[in-house]
Amino acid sequence: MLLVSSSKSGYHHGDLARALEAAAMQLLERMPAAEVSLREVARAADVSHNAPYHHFSDRRGLLKILAERSMAELLNAVGEASKVDGVRASLVGAGGAYIRFAVEHPNSFDVIYDPTVCVPGAPTETMAPLIEELEAVIAHAARAAGLDAAADVAALWGLAHGLGTLAAAGHLTLDAALAAFGGTVDRIV
Repeated sequence: MLLVSSSKSGYHHGDLARALEAAAMQLLERMPAAEVSLREVARAADVSHNAPYHHFSDRRGLLKILAERSMAELLNAVGEASKVDGVRASLVGAGGAYIRFAVEHPNSFDVIYDPTVCVPGAPTETMAPLIEELEAVIAHAARAAGLDAAADVAALWGLAHGLGTLAAAGHLTLDAALAAFGGTVDRIV
């Protein structure tokens, strides 16, 4: 990262946008999105408290970027896990990765599905294709298992989402959630 002198702390980030987003994502790993402020992001990136306003229009703009980056990470995890041999393994891999992401990155998972950040039916230009691709990965794994109705795909997504949410909140262990998903897949495939 290119660093140049500034008046705040002796350093200025050569790529402010990247530095701010990286700092915000690190904060999101430690705290819920509701607690992440532009001032806190500035502090974490070691820039002036006004610097984030050059990249984010406001706090909601920051949260939208966090949701987009988090969705890209979720999509990558689910997509990679679905690339295995065998119909069952692909479906269980995709669902398991979704559940695991919810548990291992609960704040990222929550900001993705916060309806005040990613407004249902009105995602950002960046979020819309990520949502479509996630749905396509889930649909592909479901179709391979002979489940091609839209309702089947929605049910599998809902199952993974619900189990992930329950496990992230501590109502189920990760192992119990993964076993429940795999057991359900075994009964329907």
